Amino acid sequence: MRRRRLLAALLLGATLTLPVAAAPVTLNLKDADINALVESMSVLTGRNFIVDPRVKARVTLISSRPMDEKELYEVFLSVLAVHGFAAVPSGKVIKIIPAAGAKQENIPTVEQLRGVESDQIVTRVIQVENVSAAQIVPILRPLIPPQGHLAAYTPTNVLIISDSAANVERIASIISRIDRASNEEVEMLPLRHASATEIVRVLTALEQGKARADPAGGVGTPTRMVADERTNSILLSGDQASRLRLRALITHLDTPVDSGGNTQVIYLRYAKAKDMVTVLQGVSKSLSNEATRNAPMAGAQAAGGAPPGGSSSGGSGNLVDIQADEATNSLVITAPPDLTRSLRSVIAQLDVRRAQVLVEAVIAEISAEKTAELGVQWVASADFAVGFTNLGTDTSSLANIIGLAAQANEGDLTNLSAARVPSGMQMAFGDFSGNNRFGALISALAKDADTNVLSTPTVVTLDNEQAEIIVGQNVPFVTGNYTTGTTSGSSSSTVGNPFQTINREDVGIKLKVKPQINEGNAVKLEIEQEVSSVVPSANAATQGPTTNKRSIKTKVLVENGQVLVLGGLIDDKLDESAQKVPLIGDVPVLGNLFRYRNTTKLKRNLMVFLHPMILRDANEGNLYTSDKYSYIRQQQQAAREGANYLLPNVQAPILKPQNEVKTQGTILNLDTPPPPAPAAPPAPPPVAPESGFENK
Repeated sequence: MRRRRLLAALLLGATLTLPVAAAPVTLNLKDADINALVESMSVLTGRNFIVDPRVKARVTLISSRPMDEKELYEVFLSVLAVHGFAAVPSGKVIKIIPAAGAKQENIPTVEQLRGVESDQIVTRVIQVENVSAAQIVPILRPLIPPQGHLAAYTPTNVLIISDSAANVERIASIISRIDRASNEEVEMLPLRHASATEIVRVLTALEQGKARADPAGGVGTPTRMVADERTNSILLSGDQASRLRLRALITHLDTPVDSGGNTQVIYLRYAKAKDMVTVLQGVSKSLSNEATRNAPMAGAQAAGGAPPGGSSSGGSGNLVDIQADEATNSLVITAPPDLTRSLRSVIAQLDVRRAQVLVEAVIAEISAEKTAELGVQWVASADFAVGFTNLGTDTSSLANIIGLAAQANEGDLTNLSAARVPSGMQMAFGDFSGNNRFGALISALAKDADTNVLSTPTVVTLDNEQAEIIVGQNVPFVTGNYTTGTTSGSSSSTVGNPFQTINREDVGIKLKVKPQINEGNAVKLEIEQEVSSVVPSANAATQGPTTNKRSIKTKVLVENGQVLVLGGLIDDKLDESAQKVPLIGDVPVLGNLFRYRNTTKLKRNLMVFLHPMILRDANEGNLYTSDKYSYIRQQQQAAREGANYLLPNVQAPILKPQNEVKTQGTILNLDTPPPPAPAAPPAPPPVAPESGFENK
């Protein structure tokens, strides 16, 4: 009777307030409101529920036997799951919410599903041991409903699953079958004759062709092969059947070949073939000696003490031949395969792109010269005596000036040279008309000269390659002369074939540098810097030119981009000289008329700085080249704007802009010829005049 009353209440949607019944209950519902079912479950199980407003549905439940409290709650959870709802425990209450948002609630996280209803929403963290968790996710994703959650955490290789307890248990069972250690092993196969890299290349192409022919791939894990060039071995991994098949192929390929087929041509990219031959010959000799020493040891390790068959290492030293072909910059190597592999490894490490070094030397010289001369010279003559003071030097002496005056007075100016004309101010006065003649010459000179020279020779060279740049003149120096003579009777005359020997030398700025890039950004430089110039002098025609020379030869270590001073010269020189007549020249005030003084002060500062830059790639080279290119083009533009040409339509040459150089492929700014004039249309053929006669 009590069960009938409960069933009627469920059908009518009434709220039950009866205590929890210990006797089993049979539920049969047809199109009942789900909220009424929740109220009945609260009465029958004694649990408190919070129903989300979105929980609305009509349920139908048919049962043929009575169920106890646990079975009723499991059926209740199944009904909620069928209609897209879930029961989420939260303390002493259970929240009934849509299943899509259940994974974001405080659902329980369990390790095992003991004591948990099958339709209860739970979260479980499963540790994967042998395979990658991220690779399992795409396989298991179709087994998880949309409201569930499946994700992999790669750092710890675990899977996180949120779904009903029954589905989580099913997923865990599938993972346990997938997460098993395979029988894949790794074995190393050393080769004696063939190259491991070549064999791996051949077998990899073979396996790829087989995979394309059989997309299913068959049973077993894929086989992987890796070549170890250092030991000339192949690392082979995969299932046992695949490894056995590949091992047989490798054994057949690792066979010695005829010595005539051991010739290989290796093309070099950066190194010079001729220079590398010497290094490789030394390496091959060392490798051959080592192979000869190891051959008896290998034979002793073989069974019965016999040497291993097929080994040609013992006599490989006589089979190595290395030649360089300079036309193609390649090496022709004839050697056994093992030595060829070793030589190839050496070549690969030597044939690398070397960095370049931009070396900029800055030569700065500042000099100042001040000169002052002041003196008085006298001359007096009578009938029986002549007296004079000749205190000056060279062109400033009184004797030189009197000679110039006499030569000019006679009108003979043909031998008057600029070298004899005194510099400075010369003022003379006196009387040479009577018997007692006298004259005085006052000489005064003030000279102030300043010099500021800045030279920046720049050169780019490869690492460990010497470079030299010279900017100057080739000056001739007379080193000797010879004249033949002939004698006729008692008189001798110099005739014949005179000649001189001349040696030409470069005078100007010279920079010779050899950089070596060390570890990091340090550059070791061997520097030879020279600055020379020709000094104009009066005796250059007879004794040859005189040169000033400043040179530095040193080795320094400079960081990349650092400015380092190589050396310098600071010269401060003061020369004072005085000429006077004894006793009279010491008289105060009056003694200045019998005195000649000369003071010269020379101060010179010379410094040489060095600025190296490492150009490791083409981009850095373009960067520094662009700066120099733009500077020269700006100077050319300034010279063109300030020039004045007499010829019309003539301008100074100028470099192209850099963007045009990139697009047109040339830096020459050539004038394009004018387009040819259009050809005149052909004249029409002449028309014969009408004659009035027709051919009959």
